[in-house]
Amino acid sequence: MCGQIDRREFMKVFGLAAAVSPWSATTLAQERPRAAGSKPNIVIIMADQHRADVCKREGFPLDTTPFLDHLARQGTWFNRAYTSMPACVPARVSMLTGRYPTATRVRSNHNARDATYERDLIDVLRGEGYTTGLCGKNHSYLSRDRLDHWFELSHDGGFGPDRTEQERAFDEYLRGLHHRAAFEPTPFPLECQCPYRAVSSAIKWIDTVDDKPFFLWLSFPEPHNPYQIPEPYFSMFPPQSLPPTRSSAEALAAKGFKFQFTRELGGKAFADYDQQVIRARSNYFGMLRLIDDQIQRLLLSLKHKGVYDNTIFVSLGDHGDFVGEYGLMRKGPQLPECLARIPMFFVGPGVTAGAQPHPAHVSIVDIMPTLCEAIGVPLPVGVQGRSLWPLLTGREYPQAEFASAYAEQGFGGLHYTAQDTLDPQKEGALNASVSFDELNSWSQSGTMRMLRQGDWKLVFDMQGAGQLYNLAKDPAELKNLYDDSDCAAIKQELLAELLAWTLRVQDPLPLPRRRYVMKTDPRNYWAPYRQP
Repeated sequence: MCGQIDRREFMKVFGLAAAVSPWSATTLAQERPRAAGSKPNIVIIMADQHRADVCKREGFPLDTTPFLDHLARQGTWFNRAYTSMPACVPARVSMLTGRYPTATRVRSNHNARDATYERDLIDVLRGEGYTTGLCGKNHSYLSRDRLDHWFELSHDGGFGPDRTEQERAFDEYLRGLHHRAAFEPTPFPLECQCPYRAVSSAIKWIDTVDDKPFFLWLSFPEPHNPYQIPEPYFSMFPPQSLPPTRSSAEALAAKGFKFQFTRELGGKAFADYDQQVIRARSNYFGMLRLIDDQIQRLLLSLKHKGVYDNTIFVSLGDHGDFVGEYGLMRKGPQLPECLARIPMFFVGPGVTAGAQPHPAHVSIVDIMPTLCEAIGVPLPVGVQGRSLWPLLTGREYPQAEFASAYAEQGFGGLHYTAQDTLDPQKEGALNASVSFDELNSWSQSGTMRMLRQGDWKLVFDMQGAGQLYNLAKDPAELKNLYDDSDCAAIKQELLAELLAWTLRVQDPLPLPRRRYVMKTDPRNYWAPYRQP
């Protein structure tokens, strides 16, 4: 099929048959990722709603992302990486600014314009002479005038007059799905799919970049709903071949009102909701494979252009997807692992290779400060994330600094309950364009904070309600141990760590106007300064 990768060429170009990877730890022990005195190119590859654990690399039975799995092992990958908030705009704003939603003021998909920061990643890179481009989904505060190249796509396809008639027809097809799962293969060729179009635009744009280093945000709108896919991907992971989920709809009773309301809302929009979930899983995995092939296509192009070896690649999701967990699709309530944990890895010059995941707990918020150190730029004022550069380059780092990860959820106020009379249609949770919006006043109400430390996870809300899970024994988070007396010691330890996190992420901006000089660590580390 046109657009798919020739596997023999892939094996040859990426050296899979070689005994030693061309990106081995021995060959990449540089202090800074620079070739011939130049700054490295930077490519951030983001897939929207990409759940972390549905890949062979993490033990999933289906081979959904073979190329990404290989690529991750040529660099440093994390299986304890978290979004800042499991919603598109807050997470993307955090990545661009290195700040948590409590500081950016962006705590919902409707507050992008409220983003608060001093300098973001685009400011830093343009200040260092980079030419910048976005290919794919934006869904942040960025605008066309901020970047040198802008090719925007959404869950409904492309925009504007620069589309072929076939692309326009495909975009109409996407809109007509109303974010459902398609039960038949998409009746358009691969070249119409957003990942293909985004990669094509990126390849053409990079051809025009001459003597400047470039930054590309390659942002796929998929595998986010609508769940659709053409052949051969539609038939790659048929419903009858799918592994079981860790939990089923029976778990909704244990998970509480917000989960139950999300299922009820989906049922009001889709009479065939249960069948939708099954087909959505199949299409979701197929879309991951399509994305995987298109990432191969981009990187092969960069290899042929001779710019690959001086390029840092960051691959991640902005947040996860239920993919059938708890009998649900999409996202929505609270901070379960399937939504909060994200895939994340770094590959490129200076980054050491590892077959196993790095043990550190990290965040999407850490990407911006990491890239700042990679190109030798001090962290802007107000950045809260920590540089991962020592971790990526095999140097010593304070392990206590990365002993836990923190995330947020909720836009504030009180939790909505079953007793409230707010109408889903008047509120907009049920609407014609997307059938139902799982990010709504019910699922996003209140304020929740999450801490992951080792095998343990703590979730705490503004009314003092707590959840405590042992993820090694209970990966679906069905047995809340918060009030278990046997867990009192670990609960106290995690509560103290969560309190420390909530203090760290308070916005330091604006800085004191007179006299006071704030003490900060160059990498935003806190652990080395703890009092004994």
